[in-house]
Amino acid sequence: MLTAITGINWGDEGKGRMVDLLSQNYDIVVRYQGGNNAGHTVVNHLGKFILNLLPSGILRPEVVNVMGNGMVIDLAHLCGEIGRLRDAGVAISPKNLKISDKAVICLPYHVMQDVLEEDRLGDAKFGSTRRGIAPVYGDKYLKKAIRMGELKTLPALKERLKGIVEWKNLTVEGAYHAAPVQMEELWSWITQYGGQLVDYVCDTGLYLNQAAAEGKNIMFEAQLGALRDIDFGIYPYTSSSSTIAAYAPIGAGIPNRKLDQVVGIMKAYSTCVGEGPFTAEMFGEEAEALRQAGGEYGAATGRPRRVGGFDVVASRYGVRMQGADEVALTKLDVLSGMEKIPVCVAYEVEGIGRVEEFPWGDELNKAKPIYEYLPGWQADLSHCRRVEDLPAEALSYIRYIEEKVNCKIKYVSVGPERDQYVTME
Repeated sequence: MLTAITGINWGDEGKGRMVDLLSQNYDIVVRYQGGNNAGHTVVNHLGKFILNLLPSGILRPEVVNVMGNGMVIDLAHLCGEIGRLRDAGVAISPKNLKISDKAVICLPYHVMQDVLEEDRLGDAKFGSTRRGIAPVYGDKYLKKAIRMGELKTLPALKERLKGIVEWKNLTVEGAYHAAPVQMEELWSWITQYGGQLVDYVCDTGLYLNQAAAEGKNIMFEAQLGALRDIDFGIYPYTSSSSTIAAYAPIGAGIPNRKLDQVVGIMKAYSTCVGEGPFTAEMFGEEAEALRQAGGEYGAATGRPRRVGGFDVVASRYGVRMQGADEVALTKLDVLSGMEKIPVCVAYEVEGIGRVEEFPWGDELNKAKPIYEYLPGWQADLSHCRRVEDLPAEALSYIRYIEEKVNCKIKYVSVGPERDQYVTME
């Protein structure tokens, strides 16, 4: 079974929590795109973990975790992440963590370039996490990137890197008038952190292809959601990689394989980190109350997330882009105690009128939410484990969303712990 776990909306849907839960039925978990610009939060018996680069299956000792060729990897950040997990008692070795030799390295000058560009843009900034993601993906497609496998041939890498640094300084010095990249400092960084990771590097495509041939269950873990996809998201306020399920076999290194299942993850309300159109956004005291109740702060950056009611238009689009076979609805418990629950069922677009299909460009920028309100439930859901445990209003809310997005809701999370979920009938 080859299954992709993907975000339906803007990211931060709770994919890490669901991967951690569902990975009990899988042999391998693969991250297939993105870098350390977002985080998956997982809570289990060992504690609370924020994973920026490592697949969320790393918290299950019996699961092999793979970082695919579609990723961009900050060596220092990864070393730190591994160190923190080891300190917490998580065993990590080349037996349960494998890094693609074709994954691209996010270097310090990519981070610097990201910061310089955001500062240059000022109020017109994209809301980047300033972690170098766009510059490193840009270099990948300019064929100026360094790949993890090159850490195994340091003399050849050093010679190639000299030319790349000379090229990079044309931009750093000439365009931004910043201090040039120093080859000696860069090389020291690469050898210090790369040396700690080189034993994990291998041909993960070959490994995964053999595993699939043997009938192993493989889960593909996405970062961010459909609306942050470089092609199908709210461009240009997107990530710089493909977040959709169809890319999973490619970003994992097995483009010859086809997915058997796609599980989409979406929250019971809407959240968004960063800039760009967010039609269902709420403001003021109502928004702050929801943000506080859900602990809505970015796992990678700590930035307060923008919040709003569930967005039917965006979610239905995300389900279609991901090709979701079923959905996991997260954080339903956060809505407990609300007298009425807002749901954005359509957009009002200036000059067009009511819109029920997700628009783009200037139409999306001009869109205003059209809300309906569903009755809330005055009850704590954290103890619910069966459908019959759910209050009638909560069950009605689930069924309403299921119908509106045209996709079966299979799982509903009612808390952050592994066992706090309901499997729907």
